[in-house]
Amino acid sequence: MENEFSHLPVMPDECIEALDIKPNGIYVDCTTGGAGHSIRIAEKLKGNSGRLICIDRDEEAIAAASKRLEPYSDVVTIVRSNFSEVGEVVRSLGIEEIDGALIDLGASSHQFDAPERGFSYRFSGRLDMRMDNRDKLSAYDIVNGFSESEIKKIIFEYGEEKFAPRIAAEIIREREIAPIETTDKLVEIIRRAVPMAAQRDGGHPAKRTFQALRIAVNNELDIIAPTLKTLCEISKAGGRVAVLTFHSLEDRIVKQTFAELSSGCTCPPSFPVCVCGKKPVIKTLGRKPQLPSKEELEINSRSHSAKLRAAEKL
Repeated sequence: MENEFSHLPVMPDECIEALDIKPNGIYVDCTTGGAGHSIRIAEKLKGNSGRLICIDRDEEAIAAASKRLEPYSDVVTIVRSNFSEVGEVVRSLGIEEIDGALIDLGASSHQFDAPERGFSYRFSGRLDMRMDNRDKLSAYDIVNGFSESEIKKIIFEYGEEKFAPRIAAEIIREREIAPIETTDKLVEIIRRAVPMAAQRDGGHPAKRTFQALRIAVNNELDIIAPTLKTLCEISKAGGRVAVLTFHSLEDRIVKQTFAELSSGCTCPPSFPVCVCGKKPVIKTLGRKPQLPSKEELEINSRSHSAKLRAAEKL
């Protein structure tokens, strides 16, 4: 299991620097995956007081991370959960405040490379895309059960796919003949729907649709802002929250949430005195997100669209 998970984390040095780790601090890796970032955090903690809480909803990630983090068992606690439940997880461990947290919003390489998980348009497998196999909703359910307008909205909004109406219509036509059960069948349908000119110039025609379905299945976007607010609430003064994003929709949410939490009074300028009482909760670290170095871009293709934003609790 361990070798099946990619161990090459994105922007590892930048993430560790953003967290400003204290040896006796309490940290949360909200998306542990193959534990690439977790190991680097654990290495900096002292066993008598430092602590790292590793969260992931993927059963296979938990198994791989547990094996890799065995040497750090004195400082690491591993919990299978959705990162949206980080507040409950931390409190269940008797912890009131943390010194920092990291969220890596990218799907793991293993999830894409395992055909049976149904994440990738590159392999044939049953349409699934669930990061947590305990969840009920799968890509199969959306493609075969949602209305044409619902499918079109998902593909357009989450995939930013301009041919969403054509793809949705083709899906409906095809599923009236027989259920769409596999990834390669869906790819075939998308290829028919997307004009050849767009296929020649725009990369793989199924990329945006598969992204959209994955986001919808795992409710990836809706949980980002509430989780960031929770992490800021449970962070100590001076605590850091760092977030790695991999496409514009995620980055926009992180940017807007940090902006909201770092702004003070929202009263109209015409008010003589503040009546809202709103004070900044955090300060953002850097005006723009950090990007991968040229060296990393050369050795880790997964880093190409990565952006790192970080904030500090006031």
